[in-house]
Amino acid sequence: MALANSLPEQWSAPQRVPLPFSLPPQSCEETAMEIQLKHIHKRFGSIHANNDISVTFASGRITGILGENGAGKSTLMKILSGYHSADSGEIWVDGARARYHEPLGALQSGIGMLQQDPLDIAAFTVLENFIYGRSGGLLLGERAARRELAQLCDRFGFRLDPDAPVTTLTIGERQQLEIVRLLALGVRTLILDEPTTGISAEQKAILFDALRALARTESMSILLVSHKLEDVIALCDEVIVLRGGALVGRCAMPATAEQLVSMMFGQTLRAESRAPIALGETAAHLQDVTVRGKRVSVEHFSLSVRAGEVVGLAGLDGSGQELILRCISGVIKPQRGRVRIGSQDLTGRPYRDFLRHGVAFGAAGRLEEGLVAGLTLTEHIALVNGHGRFLNWTRARLQTAERLTLYDVRGTPESPVETLSGGNQQRLLMALLPHQPVLLALEQPTRGLDVDSARWIWHQLLLRRESGTAILFSSPELDELVTYSDRILVFVSGRVFEIPDASQVSIEELGRRIGGDFAD
Repeated sequence: MALANSLPEQWSAPQRVPLPFSLPPQSCEETAMEIQLKHIHKRFGSIHANNDISVTFASGRITGILGENGAGKSTLMKILSGYHSADSGEIWVDGARARYHEPLGALQSGIGMLQQDPLDIAAFTVLENFIYGRSGGLLLGERAARRELAQLCDRFGFRLDPDAPVTTLTIGERQQLEIVRLLALGVRTLILDEPTTGISAEQKAILFDALRALARTESMSILLVSHKLEDVIALCDEVIVLRGGALVGRCAMPATAEQLVSMMFGQTLRAESRAPIALGETAAHLQDVTVRGKRVSVEHFSLSVRAGEVVGLAGLDGSGQELILRCISGVIKPQRGRVRIGSQDLTGRPYRDFLRHGVAFGAAGRLEEGLVAGLTLTEHIALVNGHGRFLNWTRARLQTAERLTLYDVRGTPESPVETLSGGNQQRLLMALLPHQPVLLALEQPTRGLDVDSARWIWHQLLLRRESGTAILFSSPELDELVTYSDRILVFVSGRVFEIPDASQVSIEELGRRIGGDFAD
């Protein structure tokens, strides 16, 4: 989480680095395009997600799309990219009305979107996903496709194995794959929804320089949906701000984080404070465990987490922290070593046994592992709270309404979970957690959330901490790790280094250590 109204003093914009590629010869006339959205309306039941939005996006500019979770940002971009149809309103491309109603039509119009949760095909390899959607499909020459994939990856400094199953990729790598796939499809307007999640600072710098080059040299339109105001400040030429489904402002950059936060929320926000508490007995213990993943292993690792303690796991995506989170919660089994929750040895037991002993796991992929697409919010609550062979649906709907009010989820008991914004899905996940667990093991608990939603999530977590819950969490946000952790474990290619007192480390120093620099 990046508390945008008070960016850390140690933070600085990503430095520009020489582009590791040369753009293909292509005239600006071939890529320049102007997009106009006229009086766009979209409702999901009683929720007016987009309310009479009219805006123009010019070529050659990078525009930030800002707003709190649920403000309508992703909905508007999904309408532009063909994933949703507007209830009313028009899209104009280069002075002509566009009439597409599906992503393929948008791609044919030169508009492509990288969604926060990339839409790849799990049964395909990287190369097959790269080819998918093009004329000729999988019948295209494999050698030529490999060469094109390699060239595009070299542009951005990405390292993608063309033969790897896409299921072995991290979220950050899946985003990288989707970026190069869209460019190969010839998009002229590129929409990116939270593109920097799970990538390193070096990769982000290369990506930002590439996006600048695509805008300046190729006159492409780049639309960036992001909750990371430091990214918006570093990259964008202008921003538009949505609030409650309506367009409330447009601002030329540069602007300060405080100005952007004020536009988004109508007020400035203060960071959540974390009061010191006395730690209790050991809540969870890993003893000499070895956990092997598909690309990295963590070996001979031991960890004790005490009641009320918050331990942050830092590292580049895929460095091993997710293995430890899943091992300590029973989602995966260690190859060796012991896993204890309290005084109980649960080594090798399934997740449901860990859950019975007070352990709850939260995955980074909300709709992939945390929630069930196609089910309503009531059905989710019923799955968690239901007992026996029969469900009392009247009771389940009442419980759901109470949870939605308590956790401020902007939806109805009948809403399909995939219609919620990312922030509201995260709030629903909080509503599904046990009230007072022994241990929360959370992968990126504020991934993709705006500053207010992230602050709210941590308020809920700290309330549980004060009642004795131990929290083990991973995050790519360095200020989140420093702000909320008692101590930090840094993962570097399966190796683990401890920072025993998080309050004594700067964000700059933590960034260096994540990069493998442990020199004093």
